[in-house]
Amino acid sequence: MKFSRFFSLAGHDLAIDLGTVNTLVYVAGKGIVLNEPSVIAIETIQGVRSIKAVGDEARLMLGKTPEGVKAMRPLRDGVIADIDVAEQMIKRFVDKALGGTSLLQRRNNIVVAVPSGSTMVERRAIRDATSNAGASSVQLIDEPMAAAIGANLPVTEPIGAMVVDIGGGTTEVAVLSLRGIAYSGSVRVGGDKMDEAIASYVRRTHNLMIGEITAEKVKCQIGNAIMPEGPGEMMRVKGRDLVNGRPAEVAISEAQIAEALRESVGQIIGSVMNALEETPPELSADIIDEGITLTGGGALLRGMDAAIAEATGLPVKIADNPLICVAMGAGMALEDPTYDGVLATA
Repeated sequence: MKFSRFFSLAGHDLAIDLGTVNTLVYVAGKGIVLNEPSVIAIETIQGVRSIKAVGDEARLMLGKTPEGVKAMRPLRDGVIADIDVAEQMIKRFVDKALGGTSLLQRRNNIVVAVPSGSTMVERRAIRDATSNAGASSVQLIDEPMAAAIGANLPVTEPIGAMVVDIGGGTTEVAVLSLRGIAYSGSVRVGGDKMDEAIASYVRRTHNLMIGEITAEKVKCQIGNAIMPEGPGEMMRVKGRDLVNGRPAEVAISEAQIAEALRESVGQIIGSVMNALEETPPELSADIIDEGITLTGGGALLRGMDAAIAEATGLPVKIADNPLICVAMGAGMALEDPTYDGVLATA
């Protein structure tokens, strides 16, 4: 029995983009109903752990929790780092998506997007966490395939399409054709590594320690994949002075952040170049015409498309709504029989 037909008989059909930074949930017939940070806050009282918050509320607690409360991300580099906590987070997100705990008594059929470079052990961890969160069946879809479907690339046709999905934990590069992946590569560089690079640069050059949320704000406001002419835009950043231990504020420039991001951007470009070198000639010819499509939050970094275009000599475009392409693609694969064959049994 085809998975799509099995879904039509089920109570709740969901697709989940379980990202390092954000989790999105797609419900069949409704579209994306949840988009929240992949963060959970755990409170420990006399050795007993309980969930204090998940998603948006928990993210506000990062780096600000009192003793006995810990806000954490249960995923690192696109894969589950703490399976028990991830299970609780998925359960809460599914609960939110379906509108209440009473609905969770019915078993759900869930598709989960996973990094193409994840190991069998990592995939099993995702399957187990999702099953324990209330799924009667779990199927997986490779993130680049889901991203390509969500970006409306012709993945079912005999045409080569290249997608670069720059997520929080990983960057997935793939060439797709005829419902399959002709080439895929995955590097564990994404938004998180960029944030770490910014925090490290500010600490090294200004003796100022900043948190990950501040680093992310800097990236979003003045981050650039290409070195600007001159210092570029300026931004004032607050943190803790490492010399005297007091709160402090410094001004940083767009050029400084471009320098901080140079290595991460270089690794992403390197993975794209590797993919082009490994692509069969006929598909390479298609890519010259079709170009490269960027998805994921990293696609929104200023100059990323121009940097890749300059390195490859190919046209590069950013997908419409790049942040939701993976979740949309997983949901479309779940609902549309056109995409039968792209889902894998977990």
